[in-house]
Amino acid sequence: MNLLTVENISKSYGELVLFNDLSFGINKDQKIALIAKNGSGKTSILNILSGADTPDTGKVNYRKSIRVSFLEQEPKLDGDLTIEETIFTSDNEVLKVIKNYEKALNNPEDEEAYQKAFEAMDRFNAWDFETQYKQILFKLKLDDVNLKVGLLSGGQKKRLTLANALINKPDLLVLDEPTNHLDLEMIEWLEKFFAKENMTLFMVTHDRYFLERVCNEIIELDNGNLYSYKGNYSYYLEKKEARQEQEAVEQHKTKLLFKKELDWMRRQPKARTTKSKSRIDDFFEIKEKAHKRRKEHEVQLEINMTRMGNKILELHKLSKSFPDKPILNQFDYSFTKGERVGIIGKNGTGKSTFLNILTGKAKADSGKVVIGDTIKFGYYTQKGIEIKQGQKVIDVIRDFGDYIPLTKGRQISAQQLLERFLFDRKKQYDFVEKLSGGERKRLYLCTVLIQNPNFLILDEPTNDLDIVTLNVLESFLLDFPGCLIVVSHDRYFMDKIVDHLFVFRGNAEIENFPGNYSDYRTYEDSQIIEKREQKEQTSAVKKDWKTNNKGNKLSHEEQKEYKKLEREIQKLEEQKEEIQQQFLDTSLSVEKIKELSILLEDVNANIDIKTERWFELSALLEA
Repeated sequence: MNLLTVENISKSYGELVLFNDLSFGINKDQKIALIAKNGSGKTSILNILSGADTPDTGKVNYRKSIRVSFLEQEPKLDGDLTIEETIFTSDNEVLKVIKNYEKALNNPEDEEAYQKAFEAMDRFNAWDFETQYKQILFKLKLDDVNLKVGLLSGGQKKRLTLANALINKPDLLVLDEPTNHLDLEMIEWLEKFFAKENMTLFMVTHDRYFLERVCNEIIELDNGNLYSYKGNYSYYLEKKEARQEQEAVEQHKTKLLFKKELDWMRRQPKARTTKSKSRIDDFFEIKEKAHKRRKEHEVQLEINMTRMGNKILELHKLSKSFPDKPILNQFDYSFTKGERVGIIGKNGTGKSTFLNILTGKAKADSGKVVIGDTIKFGYYTQKGIEIKQGQKVIDVIRDFGDYIPLTKGRQISAQQLLERFLFDRKKQYDFVEKLSGGERKRLYLCTVLIQNPNFLILDEPTNDLDIVTLNVLESFLLDFPGCLIVVSHDRYFMDKIVDHLFVFRGNAEIENFPGNYSDYRTYEDSQIIEKREQKEQTSAVKKDWKTNNKGNKLSHEEQKEYKKLEREIQKLEEQKEEIQQQFLDTSLSVEKIKELSILLEDVNANIDIKTERWFELSALLEA
């Protein structure tokens, strides 16, 4: 069933033509992603679909009575409403039923209104719906439904808009970068949600694992033409490569034909017949095709950066906490040459604070950061670039440097670097305020790289970058000979460029994991399975102990020890829970946090020792 048809739409701003004469359709249950370079008009297409903008020519036809929800990059919400009130402002009929029921609960004296609200909940099957929408809010870390929207961060507002869209269950959901401002746990939950729910999606996203696992069709806007691929991201890559190979063959044939026609044009008589005029017209069409050039670049640089000494970056017993949460506790680490570290963790666990401490933008409560004499940081933050009115793209980058030195005495100029990051010569002389959000992020990356650092720190560099730019950046980073720290929720990007991870688990717990993100997920999943099997095994052992403790191979003393261990482990687990609850106290001093952290380590060690002995005795019991 067709939900929406786009017919011959065009959009331009002055002399800048974004796209021309585009047509496509969206059918029920399709999950379509639109891929294009930054500045090609992706957001304009989404705005046209959502009704926020109109095309210069052409039209968009919607099926009668369909409901469309749109997730914008910059949500428009009423700051005076609470999270729950924002959810209930929707036109969704079931939400109105739930709202009336909750109102009736707050006014129990009106028995007639309560009875009507209760019956409506049954009639609309709203009980399950209420549970589901509260689960969505919980998964997106929006469980405090009485919080005012005006107090939310930009990321929380984006998540609230996403929650609203999911809860409304529209016929068509249009998404602009849905994984921005989500941590990895939220992204993986959203993937499973879309896999389970029969929702029709049209989205723009740079998250290639998300594309792989969610989408069943990809539309690519490339050099003004639309190409459709009926499959996920892997299928798209395979078929795109085949298309480009075929185009290269056709391009070669066109060039040969052009040369042949050029010879004919030079030899032709002055008197032109109708037949020769037609051939001349064909000649100019062939010429246009033959001179077409693909504007795609790959970074292949041998950078001659400042030599690193033996001392790179050393962290000695770093501690940092805020009134509401600890970030670091006696953290030690020494970086080695060429190290590539990825940082992952839930939002709010202190990843950006950690980077700011390394670069001196924030101070630790205690401990020491020792930076080698030859180390030169390049720090890409989430704030982006400051735009100065009237400044051109090339001027921005020249403020930071004129060239990057390469090996063998070569160099790459500021202009060449911009070209490699997809700014052609014409674009380099555009005013910065004319750039799209993704193009500004790309320019900001260039300002960091032109300074030729030997220790790169990138905080969410993949946000708002298109897939073409991500491939360019990945190629650069794979060739980069220095040290690298990356915070990113882009799992594909992390898998490609990092060697090991710092996993920020919260409460100042940081794990050094030896592998990339996919390795980590495989390990975590195996741990969950192992714990489940251990629990089942423990349950079976306990049951067997109660039903038949005769004929076992435990001595009387070992039997007493076995029972005692069970009681002690239970008490230690309760003590561990109490300590963890104390960390939530916002009035804790730094000294108290240190004291509790040491105590928690002792309790965990005790649990490990006693549990190991308990398993030894269990094994004897089963023998």
